[in-house]
Amino acid sequence: MAVAPASDAAEAARAACAAHANAPDALIEILHDVQAALGCVPKDAVPVIAEAINRSRAEVHGVVSFYHDFRSEPAGRVVVKLCRAEACQAVGCEALAQEAEKRLGVAFGETSMDGRVTLEAVYCLGDCALGPAALIGDELHGRLTAEKLEQLVKEAGA
Repeated sequence: MAVAPASDAAEAARAACAAHANAPDALIEILHDVQAALGCVPKDAVPVIAEAINRSRAEVHGVVSFYHDFRSEPAGRVVVKLCRAEACQAVGCEALAQEAEKRLGVAFGETSMDGRVTLEAVYCLGDCALGPAALIGDELHGRLTAEKLEQLVKEAGA
C-alpha cells in the first residue's frame, strides 16, 4: 500500500494540530487524528507536527516509534495481532505464530505485498484463559488453531 503524498500528509498534520490548538500536550491525540485520516503517520507529517506544536522532530518521531499502535506505513486491509505473551506461549502460540506466517504469507511486523494482511505480535490481549488468542481487526478470538486463524482472516476480508 502506498503512503499518502507529502502534500496530503502535511495537510492532515496541519488540520490535526489546528484541531488541538497546536498544543504540545495534545501530541498523542494529534497523531491519532493523522493516522485516522491517512491510515498511518507518514514521515512527511512529522516535521509539520513538530513545527506546529513547537517540539523537535526527534520528539515527535520518538512518540510515533514508541507506541505500537502508530505506524509510518499503512496497514493491510486486515490487521492480525497475535498474542505471544507467556500464557499464550504455554498453550502453543509459538507454533501458531510460525504457521500463521506461512499461511498468511507475511512475517511479523510486515504487511503482505498485496496489502491484504498485516501480522503483528502483541504481548497480552487479556484473554489468557483462552489462549492462543488474537485480535483480528477489532474482534478478539481465543483457542486458536492455524486453521481457525486462517478462516477468521478470510472472513475478515483478507
